This record gives sequence, structure tokens and C-alpha cells, in this order.
Amino acid sequence: MIFGRRKPDSYQDATGDAEAYRRHKARAARRQAELAEAGQEIGPPPPVVNPERREACRLNLRLFCETYYSAVFFLAWSADHLRAIAKIERAVLKGELFALAMPRGSGKTALCLAAAIWAAVYGHHKFICLIAATERRARNLLQIGIYRSLERNPLLMADFPEVCHPVRKLERTPQRAAKQKCNGVYTSIIWTKKEIVLPTIYRDDGSTTPASGTIITVCGLTGGEVRGQIKDMPDGSMVRPTLVLLDDPQTKASAKSVTQSEDRVELLQGDVLGMAGPDRAIAGMMPCTVIRPLDMADEILDPEKNPEWHGERTKLIYAFPSDEGLWEEYTNLRKAGLRRGDTSASDEFYRKRRAAMDSGAKVAWPERFWADKGEVSAVQHAMNLLIRHGEAMFFAEFQNEPLVAKYEDDLLDADAIAAKCNRRPESTVPTSCTRLTMFVDVQKKLLYYAVLAFEPNFTGYVIEYGSWPDQKQHHFLYRSVRRTLQTAHRGHGEEAAILAGLEDLTAAKIGRPWTRDDGAAMRITACLIDAGYQKDTVELFCRQSKHAGVVVPSKGLPVSAASIPLDERKRKKGEEVGDNWRLTGRQGEHSVRLMLFDANHWKSFLHARLAVAIGGKGCLSLWGRSEARHRMIAEHLTAEYRTRTEGRGRTVYQWECLPGRDNHLLDCVAGCHVAASLLGIRLIAPAVPKTKPVKTAKKKAKYF
Repeated sequence: MIFGRRKPDSYQDATGDAEAYRRHKARAARRQAELAEAGQEIGPPPPVVNPERREACRLNLRLFCETYYSAVFFLAWSADHLRAIAKIERAVLKGELFALAMPRGSGKTALCLAAAIWAAVYGHHKFICLIAATERRARNLLQIGIYRSLERNPLLMADFPEVCHPVRKLERTPQRAAKQKCNGVYTSIIWTKKEIVLPTIYRDDGSTTPASGTIITVCGLTGGEVRGQIKDMPDGSMVRPTLVLLDDPQTKASAKSVTQSEDRVELLQGDVLGMAGPDRAIAGMMPCTVIRPLDMADEILDPEKNPEWHGERTKLIYAFPSDEGLWEEYTNLRKAGLRRGDTSASDEFYRKRRAAMDSGAKVAWPERFWADKGEVSAVQHAMNLLIRHGEAMFFAEFQNEPLVAKYEDDLLDADAIAAKCNRRPESTVPTSCTRLTMFVDVQKKLLYYAVLAFEPNFTGYVIEYGSWPDQKQHHFLYRSVRRTLQTAHRGHGEEAAILAGLEDLTAAKIGRPWTRDDGAAMRITACLIDAGYQKDTVELFCRQSKHAGVVVPSKGLPVSAASIPLDERKRKKGEEVGDNWRLTGRQGEHSVRLMLFDANHWKSFLHARLAVAIGGKGCLSLWGRSEARHRMIAEHLTAEYRTRTEGRGRTVYQWECLPGRDNHLLDCVAGCHVAASLLGIRLIAPAVPKTKPVKTAKKKAKYF
């Protein structure tokens, strides 16, 4: 015995055994192949259950959603929904673009996903791309929105068996896709985490079904996979995406960054809209949420800047209830109930007073409320969400009107400010002006400055602005500057470089005459220098400067509504007090005076001046003719948002910088107005007292 087997009696016996073994292996292989073939063959799709129902929805997105997705869209449509559906339908069928901002929970993403499936199963588009802020989110869209619908939706299976039957036969095993056959022909179905290719099914006449070979891919907007998407079809032709669905293509982090927002808009307008190739325009849908003013969604929804996107911005509630007193009582009851875990008292309070509490309110979707939570109307639901989430989140998530933009209606935007040019040459002073002021904003790498000329009634002219060292370009961001104080003064430490920069800048601007139109020479008589960053360094410079009579260290204070205004506080010895500013007295022989001013007041004052039309008293305008030349200062002047606050019987707008924005020239221009106030410039110039003519006694004539 060798390894437990009988030793063959002869060579012929051994050969016979080997041959038998080979025949056995061949039979086993054939049986395995037959079994595999049987597993690969899915058989013909079942017949369409309701051809009339299927055909009725072919060009009707609303009917498609109501028919095949009634479990998702089970409430009555709102007017906003119907308007959005009409625009999405037009985008798919006519190749248009549509951006849609709806309140959270309104079904905007579900609506767009249903539209993508509608476009795929009817063959309206042969290549669809789903794009999200990140690739992970895009894969979730494919998994939840597309995979599950085609695999589990019974009505889709009934009326689109040529699509859903092969998908179900995969039995959630994507590896089977490569060998799947229908009537002996490969279906070419692909079913991966990042790509779907719908099965190619041949009819009896040799033609393929409408959805055959339709491609659906996913990617993140910034992942680098937007470009170069091109696929080959079963017939050998090459296709590019013709429909794109962008679902909330920004993150909260990117919305806070001006640069990231600009980059995403550029990717969208360039790479995404160019996906279809040079011979056709791409169709697109973009459900989105506005997180902050001027973020990506806000820019695309702006009909003035991007009219081709047909942006639609809807709200949960279009008019709030008028009886604030009743709602204040309800709010207190509601909050107390939430703390106890029982809101029945507030619910009962509302039910008894519903007519009065609903008065004046206008909701977008009357059917939207949580009956299982005790709510009885959409008005109550909206107010409960406001109480639950707070104003900031409510206005952003449910109103598409972030709170930072809530009180900006009367403020000029960057485009309007850049266009407010007075057609005057740079660095020249109108004859009507009596004062020149300057402000310097001190940063680690740069000094920003502005020079303004003023008439006695606060009509102002920005005659020059810029940075020191000069960046030799009209537009730049602080974070990207290369010519810094440190490179201009190599070998100096930070404080020494700032001192040297201040010396150079003031020598160039304060030490020179400025020519007025009538030929008179004027000089800057007040220059405030921001001491918020390097207080000791700035005070040292002001004390030692040869322009010590002109330069004054300054600090803007965020005086709130609850605080006592600067000009109402008790005056200390040696102080000067003016309109929302205080100039401190000297604290010692070698000290300098410090200008303290209410930054909130003077920024509001500045924007009021910008709002006055050219030619009006108190107007502020920019030199020159070119809007493009003033893009940077316009961006700085609109880099902060204001929030209305009340306290101590007064209303104050508090100003805060938008994340990632440069606001240095805003500080400079506002500071120049403070300096003008110090010099006696007033919005309403004091009336000149009328003097009575002096009567002179007539001398009597003397006769000789």
C-alpha cells in the first residue's frame, strides 16, 4: 500500500485509473458549469403589470411621485412643492438648471432622487451623476436613494420589471453582476458602491429597453472625480453625464470660509457644468441649504448673479402671527412643559385661543404638523420649531434666511458699494472739503490705511486706501500676502517692524500736502492708529513721532445695548467727550491720550453714509470710475453682519465679522469718520447764528 491505496498490478492498471479520474473531473466540471450557467441566467423579466399607468407617468414627474412613491410623498403638496416639481421636470426634460432651497424636512432631496430615478427608468438621460459635499455623502445617496428603490419598491417592480427584475436577482450580491445573463445574453449590469449601470435587456425585435445601460455614478464635489467622467455603452458609443444631482454640495465648515465657498462655486460653474462635453449643456438639480450669507448656496440661488440656475428659495412660514403677547405666554408654557416632559398645558392653551394666535400667520405647507405630538396646525408646528431650535437655527434651517442676514435689507452689498464711484481722480480733494483724516489698522504682517476728505456736513470722499508695504495689486487676501513688514524690514523683530512701517507710512501720507481742486494745499490733521493689536508699540510710536500732534492711538469698543454709551459715562479729568467717543486725558508726563470709540455705532454710521445717494448730504463715495478697482474695499466693507439688540431703552446693532473674511479697510474707513468727528465734522452742521445789523446813529450836521 502506498498512501493507503492499492499498488497497481501493472502499468495498464495505473493508466486506466488516471483516465477514469480525468473523465470524473470533466463530468464534475460540466456539472459545475451547468449549475453556474443556471445561476447566471435570470430568465426573461415578467410582463409589465400596468402599461397605461407606466405611460401616464413618462412625462409627468408629479404623477410619477404620487404613483410610485406614495409612501414617501403621503401628504398633500404645498404650493412650493408644486412649483419646485414643475421646475425639476423642466430641468430633466429640457436640460435646464434648478437650485432649490426648502425648509428642512420638506422632502427636497427625496424629490430630486425620485426625479433621478424617473429620468433613469424612462431613459430620459443615459448618464446621471450624483454629487454631494463629500464622496461619503454621495455614496449614501446611491445606497439609500437608488439601490433600495430599485430593489424593494413593489410598484417599480410591477411596471419596470426590465430594470428591477435583474436587480433583485443579484440578491444583494454585487459579485453576481459580472456573469448575469438574460435569455443567454449578458445584462452588463454593474452594482458597486460608486457606480450603477442598469441592465441591458433586449426585446424580441432586437431593440433594447429604454433604461438599458443607463449609468449612475457618485462623487464628492471637491474629490477631483468630477472631471473626465466618460463611459462606453453596450453598443460601443461613448457617453458623458447629461444630468447631475448636487445634494447640499457644501459643508458647514466650507460655508464659513469665503475661499472655500468661492472654490465650490468655481467648481460648480466650471467642472460640473462642463461634464456633458462641448456639444451640449448639462441638466442639473441642486437641493441646498443656505448656511451663511454669501456661501455657495446663497450665491447660486441669487437670481442676479446666477439667473441660469432658476433658484427657488422657500420658507416654512411666510408671515408670523401678529399677537406676540399670546405667543409669549405660550412660549413660557411650552418651555416649562418641555422641562417637565409634558407639553399638554401649552397645547391646550393654543387650542383654546387658536383663532387669535393664528391671526396674521401664513404658512407654506398647512399639512405639515406633528399630530402624534399633540400639534393641531402648521402654525403651531412652526412656532414649536422656533422655540425648540432657537432663532439662529430656525432662520437658517427652516427659513433659508440665516439670522446674520435678517437685518441687512437697508445695507448696500459689495457690488453696490464698488459701483459707488464719484469719477474723481485718486488722491485729490474736492474744493468743498475742509478736513482730511486718516486711520491705520495695525496687523502683524501689514498696515492697512485709508484717507478720507470731509465736507462740514459729513459728506465724505474716500480719496486713497491701501496697505503698507504696498502689495502692487488691487485685490488680495491678508492670509496670502508676500510683501510683509518683516520682509520690508529684515532683521527687525515684530514690534520693530511695525514701528518702522508706521514711520514710513505716516511720513508718506501725513508728511505730504494733498491738493484741493482750487489749488489749495491741505494736510491730514487727525490720524487714528489702531492700538488693539500692539498697544504699547502704537503708543510708543505716537509719543515719539514727529507727527505727534496728528497721530492718536485708538481702540474701538463693542458697546452693547445693555451698556452705558461712551458719551454718557462720567467724565474723568482731562477727557474730551464727543459723539460716541472719548479722548482720555494724559495719565502721566510721558503718556499719550487714547481715543476710545463705540465701534458698533460708527460702523452703523458708516453704512448709513454708504446708503445715501451721491449728491445727498452725508454721502460717502469712492474715487474713480472702475467698479473692479474697488472690489477689495467693497468686500472689506461688507465683511461684517449686524444683529439688532435692545436694552436700557435703546436699540443697538452689534457688528460681527463673517468667518474667514478680511474687514481691515472697514475699520479704517469707520475710523476716519471718528477722526472727522474729533475735528468737529457734524452730520447736521450747526446753524450760523443770525446777527442783527448794527444801527449807527446819524451824525447831526454842523452848520457854521
